[in-house]
Amino acid sequence: MKVIELRSDTFTTPTPAMRRAMAAAEVGDDQYGEDPTVNRLERRAAEIVGKEAAVYVPSGMMGNLCGVLSQTQRGDEVILGDLAHIVQNEMGASFVLGGVVPRVVPNRDGLPSLEDVAAAVRPQGMFPRTALVCLENSHNNCGGTVITAAQTKAVADLAHARGIRVHLDGARIFNAAAALGVEARELVRDVDTVQFCFSKGLAAPVGSILCGDGDTVAKARRVRKLLGGAMRQAGVIAAAALVALEEMRDRLVEDHRTAKRLAEGLGRIPGVRIDAARVVTNIVSFEIDPAAMDAGAFQKACAERGLRISRYLGSSPRLRAVTHNDVTAEDIDAAIAIAGQVLSGTPAAAGAAR
Repeated sequence: MKVIELRSDTFTTPTPAMRRAMAAAEVGDDQYGEDPTVNRLERRAAEIVGKEAAVYVPSGMMGNLCGVLSQTQRGDEVILGDLAHIVQNEMGASFVLGGVVPRVVPNRDGLPSLEDVAAAVRPQGMFPRTALVCLENSHNNCGGTVITAAQTKAVADLAHARGIRVHLDGARIFNAAAALGVEARELVRDVDTVQFCFSKGLAAPVGSILCGDGDTVAKARRVRKLLGGAMRQAGVIAAAALVALEEMRDRLVEDHRTAKRLAEGLGRIPGVRIDAARVVTNIVSFEIDPAAMDAGAFQKACAERGLRISRYLGSSPRLRAVTHNDVTAEDIDAAIAIAGQVLSGTPAAAGAAR
């Protein structure tokens, strides 16, 4: 059976160019700062997003940890949206390991409002110090919504005027840039640090990076060591990330087109609740009408027919499908057919999705 893998873009496999680069990578000891391929990746990543420096890390979660812990002290508060990946999907690591306190405000289409951010800032005195605001672009738990450079600047201006720094979880920042038709550096210009992933839409096998000013990145490098993330001959994987950075950004619009194709197809199926107009990146968020079928049962039945999708936050009625480099238009058409068959109660045809 052919499997149509839409649970996440983390399931992308490295391209032939990445595999060749990995095989030929020049390496050294990254913990000593002596891996030339890692060093080249860090310089290039910082240059692309317009920051002074960068540190390569194994995962996006570690990138966010390094971003938060390098800009806070124990007992500080961090303002985040209630649907932020840092809050919902990272095991509370920043708060458990950093000893900082989350100050959660409502997400509104992927972005906390200025009023909510301002109201969450603690006055000086007998309160925790508000040290950091965290934003996310594109926003995973809000269905891949994007925020503009102007929206980011408004929050950053408010924070900076009060002596508060801003970290951006930009795991899919290049998807946001492609959707908005701008360069990623425009979207991160006003934040102090940004983390983005090589292992999602960019299709590298592993790795993320944190970019910011030199002093903050130096602190983040120490945090990486504290977390056990210092690496040795990491040029082998950094080589694939370099290929991803140079060759895979421009093709993200293809993933957005296939996501829109999927959203529109799902919208034609009775029992699916979706606003296809809101799908602007590679994440398709939708619900199944409970009167038609339980969301978990729908997910299970799709998987049995070769279509893998994910479910938001455990028992949530919301489901997610994510397009990526390994998903074709033909795969999307097959996925739509499977979803329709499941909801209509049509038995799986012999050889379906093979």
